[in-house]
Amino acid sequence: MARHLLTSLFLAAAIAAPALGQEARTVVLREHPASADHIITLADLFEGIDDETQIARAPEPGQTLSLDPDFVRREAARAGFRWANAGGLQRVSVTRESRAIPASEVTALLEEALYFDTGRSHEVVLSNRALTLHAPLDSAGAPEIVSFETDAGAGLFRAQIAPWPGGEPVLVTGRAQSVVEVPVLARPMARGEVISASDIDWLRLPANRVRADAILDADSLVGQEARRALRAGEALRGYDLAAPTLIARGETIDLVYQVGALTLTARARALEDVGEGQRARFVNLQSNRTVEAFAFAPGRARVGYDTAS
Repeated sequence: MARHLLTSLFLAAAIAAPALGQEARTVVLREHPASADHIITLADLFEGIDDETQIARAPEPGQTLSLDPDFVRREAARAGFRWANAGGLQRVSVTRESRAIPASEVTALLEEALYFDTGRSHEVVLSNRALTLHAPLDSAGAPEIVSFETDAGAGLFRAQIAPWPGGEPVLVTGRAQSVVEVPVLARPMARGEVISASDIDWLRLPANRVRADAILDADSLVGQEARRALRAGEALRGYDLAAPTLIARGETIDLVYQVGALTLTARARALEDVGEGQRARFVNLQSNRTVEAFAFAPGRARVGYDTAS
């Protein structure tokens, strides 16, 4: 009986401690302990070892778990390691490594969903602009919207988003506002300057801030002349622009009359600035009569019809 008891005690001691005569190996805690998966091992905590002894369940991806130093020291001792906690740590913090999903990706996901649902572009602003979702390192797939509720009147939304397919959803809130892509000037322009394609930029503006008469087609800007000094980054309206002056007020030009195959030309003076294809008033210098004609070339205007139409 006594012999069996001694044998049992000997085996228990052999399991609980390093082999007889083997000294425990001193280990150093990592500066930033971290786990790559759902389990925390001794190798995650200490430098220079590959011991995969499991001591605790890891936190959610991107989160941190605090362990009691005495618990860590005991678990290390069971595996034959000695950690003295020379720094006197009160807690051992272990981070679960993750695949980070930034706020910009979340915003793009919600804007895409709103466009698909409404057919209109939206600008989404998260309540937490520093939001970052986290997925396990070994997970695959993009974040998914689990639920999406909007209040169009207030411009508010709340959504449940899974950081990865099958992941635990995270509540995301914020504002969503309908926006319009508006062509604007990329630089200030002086009165009389002509707009080229390189002068045009695009700006997203809240739909309720875009006037009904704003120009939304960039092609309508190219080749137009500024009627006044224009600032960059602002929506333009029709009265801001005009066709470039082809004939200036007071300029003497050829006034062309065409009847059938007969073409007559007379000298005339312009009473106002006029762009190509536009109608203006001219004084026939021979008859001294005022007529309306369409400018179609530098120094030339035609009576009778609009050559641009």
